[in-house]
Amino acid sequence: MASESTNQLHFLLIPLLAPGHIIPMIDMAKLLAQRPNVLVTIVTTPVNAVRYAPSLQQHINSGLPVHFLELPFSGVENGLPEGCESADALPGLHLFPNFSTAVDMLQQRLEERFESLKPRPKCIISDKYILWTHDTAAKYRIPRIIFDGMSCFKQLSTYHLYEYKALKDLNDSDMLVLPGLPDRIEITKGQLPPEFNPSGMSSGVQLERVREIESRTYGQMRENEPRTYGMVINSFEELEQEYVKEYKKIKGGNVWCLGPLSLSNNNDLGKSLRGNSGSMDEKKFVNWLDSKESRSVVYECFGSSSQVNPPQLIELGLALEASNFPFIWVVRAGEKANEFEKWIQETGFEERVKDRGLVVRDWVPQVVILSHSSVGAFLTHCGWNSILEGVSAGVPMITWPQFAEQFLNEKVVVDVLRIGESVGAPRVVHWGQEEKFGVTVKSDQVKKAIEKVMDKGDEGNERRKKAKALGMEAKKATQEGGSSYNNLTLLIKDIMDLNP
Repeated sequence: MASESTNQLHFLLIPLLAPGHIIPMIDMAKLLAQRPNVLVTIVTTPVNAVRYAPSLQQHINSGLPVHFLELPFSGVENGLPEGCESADALPGLHLFPNFSTAVDMLQQRLEERFESLKPRPKCIISDKYILWTHDTAAKYRIPRIIFDGMSCFKQLSTYHLYEYKALKDLNDSDMLVLPGLPDRIEITKGQLPPEFNPSGMSSGVQLERVREIESRTYGQMRENEPRTYGMVINSFEELEQEYVKEYKKIKGGNVWCLGPLSLSNNNDLGKSLRGNSGSMDEKKFVNWLDSKESRSVVYECFGSSSQVNPPQLIELGLALEASNFPFIWVVRAGEKANEFEKWIQETGFEERVKDRGLVVRDWVPQVVILSHSSVGAFLTHCGWNSILEGVSAGVPMITWPQFAEQFLNEKVVVDVLRIGESVGAPRVVHWGQEEKFGVTVKSDQVKKAIEKVMDKGDEGNERRKKAKALGMEAKKATQEGGSSYNNLTLLIKDIMDLNP
């Protein structure tokens, strides 16, 4: 346990229980705790504490004042399987309401422990989806800061879309220009996040409940947001300067870009310990990559939550094979994994590609892989954490968004930064309903995008040059004197000024 000096500024971090939300908040906790007289407590549950302990342990051992506060999770009481304490562990979308109820019950558990936290927390940094933290912060009269984990591009787009009256009259295939942005960005209604694009979702009692929870969540987030002290953004100012400037105008200035948060892991051990570290063999990947030529490998991973249906996975596999480039393919087939494995065995896919392809069915050390000199392209689902990791490594991207805000993220990579090429995914595939949508992208589309990004001609070289330059800017931003480093200093000073 860290020192209990009352002079310490104590931040209470409350992430959503999902890897894409917990991991960057742990990274943020490390950055905060490295500053003088700052103590950080991360609220989590027993299973998640075990899962993510390795990424914190070396810092705790070195005396860094950061630790977990473990709260009992009422999963089994709410109909969840034993040990299901994270969104990526849900057996199906039908249990999402049960999971949400269990998360809401953490409020009472935290408030029962709040007064025992020493020194008393002076600020809550909460994932935007944990709505009850607004009431908890008000109860204890401390500022609440939202952590969305997304870009200012996404924040600005969402803000103006809520004001865009003509949206309701559009069909899914209709193209629109995103309103209020510094650049002209075109997108179809069917590619927008679910709060603007609910069509295409399956019906049923359980799914209606999911929609109801989502709708209520979005409404409460918008209602609470003006009453929060500010927002932390996992981005850096040089990446999207005009969008940062415009969003700060809207928010009245209390917006701090602290990213890329993944760069808090500035050594190889830190990079490899993000996520399910115990389940992977990092040396296997590094040795395999060492055997490949510089910038020759395509790395594919669709994150921790995407579960692509087997027919669509097969199209992806065929594209990787036909491209003739070495590849690492991280597969998550979800409930239909047996169907995919049957195809692998019956067709002899792994045998055919064994000399140049690595098919992985487990968690991988993504930051380590992307940082390797043999990786030439990142085929990504456009989750914002993954995009930032690709940017930080200076790797061009092949973009294949799946759900949520990922099509907006694709626009950043392809249209704003110009460091990626789209496979041409036509619309959002709603999370948990992948089977319903079938095959939306064919193998030849994926193959063409891979070839464009890996091309050694002028276009490919220019894309690589831009990606490398952004990678250097990302590292500068997080180093002493950089924009994100300075923003963290300003954030800490602001909270200290509120608590003299």
